[in-house]
Amino acid sequence: MSETRARIRRYIERKPGVHFRALTRGLELATGQVQYHLARLEDVTEERVNGRTHYYPPGYDGWERTALAMLRRETARDVVVALYDSNGARPDAVADRVGIARSTLEHHLDGLVAGDIVRKDREGNRVTLSLSRPDETVALLRTVEPGLAERLTDRFERLVDSLLEPPNRD
Repeated sequence: MSETRARIRRYIERKPGVHFRALTRGLELATGQVQYHLARLEDVTEERVNGRTHYYPPGYDGWERTALAMLRRETARDVVVALYDSNGARPDAVADRVGIARSTLEHHLDGLVAGDIVRKDREGNRVTLSLSRPDETVALLRTVEPGLAERLTDRFERLVDSLLEPPNRD
């Protein structure tokens, strides 16, 4: 195995669920070079989650792969942490705690609910959010340590979301 391929494998093992751009930035390699070596790493799993391609070492099941991909996004991770800390909450309370617009929360909830990470329980008109698998989710949170580049990218996405948010007409 070449040194470059070994570096890519080690990076994926340290950061399971890393998306392609973060992988190229983190290793400071050209995209074509990373693509070439990824194609030859037979035991690395590739999966698209919310429009990004993520990479995993062996040993993660489908739910874990989706959860790791979602937890690599700062806002989604903040939502999950808020739900864990509160042991479930109403959407408005989560949006306020995370400091995002309700529409931004709903955007992230779409992926979190589809991935069975968050559950929406309805009782009449009342919606309560909670973690579907809190213990497993917390264990995965411990493996996700965002780097500066990932945090800045997530914050930029949050800024763009807030700029696109319609004005509050209360």
